[in-house]
Amino acid sequence: MAGFRSPSSGLRTPRPAAFGADPTGERMARIRRSPHFRDGVFQNPGGTARTRPSGSAREFAKIYFDRESRLRRAPRGPIPVHATTLADLARPPATGLRLTWMGHSSVLAEIDGRRVLFDPVWGERCSPFPFAGPKRLHPAPVPLAALGPVDVVVISHDHYDHLDMPTIKALAGTDTLFAVPLGVGAHLEHWGVPADRLRELDWHESTRVAGLTLTATPARHFCGRGLRNTQHTLWASWVVAGEEHRVYHSGDTGYFDGFRDIGAAHGPFDATMIQLGAYSRFWPDIHMTPAEGLRAHLDLQGGAPAGVLLPIHWGTFNLAPHAWAEPGEWTKDAAGEVGQAVAFPRPGEPFEPAGMFPVEAWWRAVSGPIEHPWRRPRGAEGVAGTSRGDLDLAGER
Repeated sequence: MAGFRSPSSGLRTPRPAAFGADPTGERMARIRRSPHFRDGVFQNPGGTARTRPSGSAREFAKIYFDRESRLRRAPRGPIPVHATTLADLARPPATGLRLTWMGHSSVLAEIDGRRVLFDPVWGERCSPFPFAGPKRLHPAPVPLAALGPVDVVVISHDHYDHLDMPTIKALAGTDTLFAVPLGVGAHLEHWGVPADRLRELDWHESTRVAGLTLTATPARHFCGRGLRNTQHTLWASWVVAGEEHRVYHSGDTGYFDGFRDIGAAHGPFDATMIQLGAYSRFWPDIHMTPAEGLRAHLDLQGGAPAGVLLPIHWGTFNLAPHAWAEPGEWTKDAAGEVGQAVAFPRPGEPFEPAGMFPVEAWWRAVSGPIEHPWRRPRGAEGVAGTSRGDLDLAGER
């Protein structure tokens, strides 16, 4: 393993392999040539995004470690994982497009005869250490080896809940290709992925894999895995287009006007996979609330309900102060009000956007009551004078 120098002792100490590797050489030279890299760091669309929690650390700690808040952030019983079998995934989708949400942001997309695996995380914790960090709230629905051949693995950015070293090492032993944002390839090479199996893209660049066109598109987020966050790896959302179908995966992002541009250039989409969990008023620039996630989907579809929205980035890891099932409940409400179709599969449950897809609020069986604050009569306690939008964006009130 590489080492780093301890600032206090001057001694070199082991660097965990999960930290990955920093870009160097021609990779770093390419990063410096990127129009999105300025003043030594990658820049977000629309200017600087706050990547550290805002507000009072004391206030955040009070909310996060409050006993009642902790109870709300976990299910009351086992999450109902769908018993997907190898035979389920081996059968071609009748409509040509099938999505299987594996939990958090991991999705297997079967599109026009090809198979794309987004942000695969099969590890028990999203952490560099096996003994600490957020632990899975449900098991991986399908063993990684049972997925069968995958044409391309797509990574949105290098945070631990999207780029999992054990999962990548397992996939490195297959012949799949990897499409990653600029700079992220350094981590994968460090973990054994050959350079010739990497497709490393800047925003607005595309690559062809097995008849699919994959395009890295902007997102509003940040990066980093080690003790120093150098901002030398890019974050991205992704468009995947086949001969008949096209899908969008948001990765992690705050809401920004660029969704309209992405939709105009690459849409409309048969399905979007939109991050709308782990939000908080302490970090409003880098994650979306359910209301913002719905707005992003509509922007991508030209401003009107179309296609199917698959909510991602919720239900698997406890990463924010909001109630565990709140993203599902609030998304169901918000989408229902505008007539947008939303799929709510249990983890591991395949569905076809053009066919029958799951809409049941399955989380209610293992969740405490979820507040619907905008539906209270005006003047009710804690709501008087507050608009629905304010409450949607608060995350935790």
